[in-house]
Amino acid sequence: MKERVFSLDNLKSSMPRKTPPSSHSTVTTPLALSQLHIRLQFLEKEHQSLLKQIKRKRTELNNFVEQTRIFATEIFHKASPSFQKMAELDQDIHALFDEIFTTRKFVYQTLKNIEAVYLQLQLTGIISLKPNGKQFSTEPDELFDSPDTESDFSRETAESRYQHWQAQESVESQSVTRTESKRKIRETFLRLAEIFHPDKVKDSQTQTDYTEIMKSINQAYQEADLARLLEIERLHQVGEVIDNNSEDDLTRKCRTIEQQNQILLTQYENLKRELRLAKNTHVGTMVSDSRKAAKKGIDSMAIMVETIENQINVVSQIRDFIKDFREQKITIKEFLAGLTPLHSLDEETIEDILEQMLSELMR
Repeated sequence: MKERVFSLDNLKSSMPRKTPPSSHSTVTTPLALSQLHIRLQFLEKEHQSLLKQIKRKRTELNNFVEQTRIFATEIFHKASPSFQKMAELDQDIHALFDEIFTTRKFVYQTLKNIEAVYLQLQLTGIISLKPNGKQFSTEPDELFDSPDTESDFSRETAESRYQHWQAQESVESQSVTRTESKRKIRETFLRLAEIFHPDKVKDSQTQTDYTEIMKSINQAYQEADLARLLEIERLHQVGEVIDNNSEDDLTRKCRTIEQQNQILLTQYENLKRELRLAKNTHVGTMVSDSRKAAKKGIDSMAIMVETIENQINVVSQIRDFIKDFREQKITIKEFLAGLTPLHSLDEETIEDILEQMLSELMR
């Protein structure tokens, strides 16, 4: 054994080793004590920065969600009478068509054309889809004469499958990271729960305080919110105490903070994504656009209500036109000619009046 060590040393240096390497030595050379201090300082600075960013982004997300709630509530109260009127018009139109199909007799082709008009009104969003309604002889595909429909659907299906495959690949590649994150969050939770469990103290006031702290700990754990768990740890000064002159302690602390920072960065990116998704919803878009409108002195809420009223007038005219046909004040030809161009209406306006109005307002 000694001869083998001596021969290896001679290959590297003329100075022989005084002691053989220990059996548990690692490949990487450990950082010097001063280097560990610098590394720890850098990681802690990054750690605090991430905590602040998460806190700001969480506050921004919560504020935006609250604004959308307030905005939606205000719309409901101001536009509720108009929505009720729209619902009444919707029922009227369905009832008129039911009466037309029940009381009047048509030749097959005429019946098919009238059914197509009724179905088209539903598919374009002018009136609601009637569940369990009349079985039409007209199929929805017949309303939209496009030879490429099947190929487009096939292409869309293929693209959907590819996107699903990509998403699945991403999920699988991140599964290990998520498992590690959950483990670290659980470790932090268990450590805090061990400290603040109310059963561990006898003083009633302390038990009350610990109960409140545990509520925050449990909520943060349920939401996988590592940042909040660490905030609780810092607030109550129950973090790990290390010896700044111990390489083992410093190395372990660096490794712990580095792992925490990776989880915190993921949490921050998730908050940014949640905020982006919230802003891209219909109500979120309206909230964002209404802010811009307010800066220009525009009362977007009043314009919304006015826009809904204008749409009510349009649907009222359609209802009256159908009523005239039911009462045979207009001919079949006039009826079909009058409602056939409805498919050329702006479907985006019909499907989402408020969003379209605000989009046009801010152009």
